Amino acid sequence: MTDNQTLRELYARKSVRAFTDEPVTKEEQAAILEAAFQAPTAGNQQLYTILNITDPDLRRTLADLCDHQPMITKAPFCLVFLADCRRWPRVFRAAGQEIRDPGPGDLLLAVADSCIAAQNAVTAAESLGIGSCYIGDVLENCEEMRKALHLPAHVVPAAMLIFGRPTQQQKDRAKPVRFPREAVVCENLYRDRTEEEMRADFAARAGGEYDFDAKIPPFCAFKYNSDFSKEMSRSAAVYLKDFTFGVE
Repeated sequence: MTDNQTLRELYARKSVRAFTDEPVTKEEQAAILEAAFQAPTAGNQQLYTILNITDPDLRRTLADLCDHQPMITKAPFCLVFLADCRRWPRVFRAAGQEIRDPGPGDLLLAVADSCIAAQNAVTAAESLGIGSCYIGDVLENCEEMRKALHLPAHVVPAAMLIFGRPTQQQKDRAKPVRFPREAVVCENLYRDRTEEEMRADFAARAGGEYDFDAKIPPFCAFKYNSDFSKEMSRSAAVYLKDFTFGVE
């Protein structure tokens, strides 16, 4: 199997939700941000704005808006990656251009840019011994989030990341096993997995027997059919209302 330091760190990386009191230094923060800037980006536009959340009161507000997660307030370093479909239109108008309004395609491209940059930040942090955790709940509570972060139209939270040095318990915690390759990789064309294959995928991930019919329903209730998941979709729909170009 091909092996090097980068691959080992990628394979070992896991979400960290409890941190020591040791700070993430200014130099480390700068290195993590610079790594984010170096990520691939559509047309070298960097279709994102990154918020470094240093205000303790704002941290508490974000923790409440993101399903009441106190780890957000405790993390030494916290970044919000915004899909920014506002900056480049302002640049174009400043150069005297008549332009269309942003559409859903612009948002999807900016979300991709944001998340690629965020993952570069995660990888850089891991190389420094700094753990991280994505907070997807930043998409929830659109109205309150816009107010808290002063977000204008066409600027949408794509991801939040918290960083810090993991506690020993977090270091010792096993990384969740991923699905086997055949469960997620198709050759050339998309293909639905058969029910038999899906059941086998979960058994493979579990390393043996897996009670599919007993375990999937509560997971569905906890994740897909949960109140927070429904709120996330409601909130995303509000953000999408501003992206009108190409929408019939």
